[in-house]
Amino acid sequence: MSDLFAQGAPDTVLEKRPLADRLRPKSLDEVSGQAHLTGPDGVLRRMIESGSLGSMIFWGPPGTGKTTVARLLSGEAGLAFEQISAIFSGVADLKKVFEAARARRMSGRQTLLFVDEIHRFNRAQQDSFLPVMEDGTVILVGATTENPSFELNAALLSRARMLTFRSHDEASLTELLARAETVEGRALPLDEEARASLIRMADGDGRAVLTLAEEVWRAARSGEIFDAAALQEVVQRRAPVYDKAQDGHYNLISALHKSIRGSDPDAALYYLCRMFDAGEDPLFLGRRLVRMAVEDIGLADPQALVVANAAKDAYDFLGSPEGELALANACVYLATAPKSNGVYVAYKAAMRAAKENGSLLPPKHILNAPTKLMKGEGYGDGYRYDHDQPDAFSGQNYFPEKMGRQQFYDPPERGFEREIRKRLDWWSKLRRERGG
Repeated sequence: MSDLFAQGAPDTVLEKRPLADRLRPKSLDEVSGQAHLTGPDGVLRRMIESGSLGSMIFWGPPGTGKTTVARLLSGEAGLAFEQISAIFSGVADLKKVFEAARARRMSGRQTLLFVDEIHRFNRAQQDSFLPVMEDGTVILVGATTENPSFELNAALLSRARMLTFRSHDEASLTELLARAETVEGRALPLDEEARASLIRMADGDGRAVLTLAEEVWRAARSGEIFDAAALQEVVQRRAPVYDKAQDGHYNLISALHKSIRGSDPDAALYYLCRMFDAGEDPLFLGRRLVRMAVEDIGLADPQALVVANAAKDAYDFLGSPEGELALANACVYLATAPKSNGVYVAYKAAMRAAKENGSLLPPKHILNAPTKLMKGEGYGDGYRYDHDQPDAFSGQNYFPEKMGRQQFYDPPERGFEREIRKRLDWWSKLRRERGG
């Protein structure tokens, strides 16, 4: 079957191609948003100039040009280009590709094999690439939106260079829109605010910004100019790029945790709402807030754990959307609370000591002696009942004799008994120091 998109196809057919496809770069110079890779001093440019390409893993979000760059590299280096998708391919498909690549190599031409969504191959399938990479049958270029450290075999990663593709910034998305307007021969029917809103909706995805632009042109009547509100009605808002099981999930929960630890309630509330908006399970967020209360606030404000737990239970009782407000209250409370990781640090130190010292017997004076034999062995001898001592404190050693006394816990400078009373004063002072 002939390729409808091949050179020489009728103009009417070409016009039906999606805008993103028509604007696909024809050389590395036309690639936008990845100057650290394709610019004059970029890594890929240096590889081309050296005349030697090695296997690579392209890691980055959708719409950043991974497929396009792989195709351009094969052209620049004079390599045969083969493309497969891990979604639709199996072992039989890989064998056919490898056999074809071996035949080309016998005739003196090497193959660049581009594997889209390479992380979807299982471990055994990933291992099948190793021999053909090692003997030079193929130069593998794998593309993935997931963190290669978690999703790809160590053996595969050791034979390929990992290159990171970055999300488009405002400047590169603006450049793409300008190119689209040149190709279309008309300006986007958007006012300045709507244009900025469309760029934000694209969320760093070059393909998305062109698709959104195409939708705007389709929807606009003659002479009509959309404002930001009308734009949202026309294109419906594009969902945030966020996968609850992958990097987006871990990046945002990390940002939320560190914002609370850094006592910034505004940033903490922003990331909490980002995750709500993306469809994160609120009970997951409630559990994480409880964790933050015990890890980062601890005994500097024991009430923090009570508040976080109550917020989690309130959401469980109220459901959505009312329950989210309880979690927001806890989020701000934790961010503005005094911080102490003293117990967290002490717990890790004590756990390390427990593992390193084995099954040491506690000192005999604090052991019960329910039998005559145990009394004869000295169990309980010399124990002083603390309540009978001055100030109810005996000062005895409670550690195994071979360990000696240890100190794991360093109490916070602020006594927790006055923290709740002084919370607002403390936070106001911190805001003043920050210039807020």
